[in-house]
Order: sequence, then C-alpha cells, then structure tokens
Amino acid sequence: MDESYVPKVDDYVIWDKGEFGIDEGWVYFYSDEYITIETGVKPKPKCRYTVNERHKFIHTLLLCHWRHWHELKYVKSRGCKQLELNLGGDV
Repeated sequence: MDESYVPKVDDYVIWDKGEFGIDEGWVYFYSDEYITIETGVKPKPKCRYTVNERHKFIHTLLLCHWRHWHELKYVKSRGCKQLELNLGGDV
C-alpha cells in the first residue's frame, strides 16, 4: 500500500498481517493514532435486556495502530445510502 494512504471512516480495507492472517472490513472509527475496522455485525438477541436498546447490532471491531496503516489495502468507500441499506438487513 502507498505509504501516504490515510484511512477514512467508511473505507473498505484489507489488512494483511503476514503470518498473523488477513482481516478486512469497514473503517468504523478514525483518530490520528489508530482506526477501528468493523469485521462483523450481527443483530442483538431479543431478550428483556435489549428490548429498550437504541442500538440493535453488535459490532466486532479490530484496532489498527497508525504504524500498521502501510499494511492496509484500500478497496473502496461507501456512502450514506449504502450504509443505510446494509444496516437494514443486508449486512
């Protein structure tokens, strides 16, 4: 990957960690020090503890420190419309 790539929220990236495997997903959070990559989303179970929850999904996030951004491969970006479609059940 180009050393000058700076990830942005809603970029889809592939992180090749060599012998530690490959992860991919959407950049969920960005700061100057690290990003989080959303590698999975699933609905929260319906039970008495989640019935009044505003947030209806469980997100699995992977932290990637800025020192590893050169290992990221940018694939594409998504807009707000695509995000709405994905959260509507097309996850």
